[in-house]
Amino acid sequence: MLKVVRAKLHAIRVTGADLNYFGSITLDPEHCTEAGISPLEFVEIWSKHSGARLSTYVIYYGEPGSRRCILNGAAARTCQVGDEIIIATSSFVQLHDLYTLEPRVLILRPDNSIAQRLSYQVFESASRKFDFRILEHGAGEISRHPQSPAVTFARAAPCTRRETVLHHRLSASARSLRQ
Repeated sequence: MLKVVRAKLHAIRVTGADLNYFGSITLDPEHCTEAGISPLEFVEIWSKHSGARLSTYVIYYGEPGSRRCILNGAAARTCQVGDEIIIATSSFVQLHDLYTLEPRVLILRPDNSIAQRLSYQVFESASRKFDFRILEHGAGEISRHPQSPAVTFARAAPCTRRETVLHHRLSASARSLRQ
């Protein structure tokens, strides 16, 4: 079994921290529903500011559309209001299930509104058994992913589901950094 990403909120900003609340992370139900994150589900949180990594569970609280992201309990010590974080859920799957999995990713603006709706897709290509691409839902012109400068994409013809297929290719410099 492989542990893989199932859903992700990328570049969400912390809107509050409550050390005296029982541990968890409070998120906007609209963000969670769209990404596929359930209440009480465990998530991993990665701070882009401090490098802190933690695990906690999700609670929904307040009005949908509030754009809240509040770290509670011990997690409140890891980030400050305004910090940019990544929240990811995971699943355990068999290797062959990678072809049917399509994790949803929301990229957020500094005000926590949704900037992009993406999904990840694994497929078999002519050059390798497991290849990777990013699907952008609600097509916009992209030649370079804004969150990952070393990762480039080749634009393909629009899909029937009104999305643009962006094929993932690591540049030679990105490959050398990984080795």
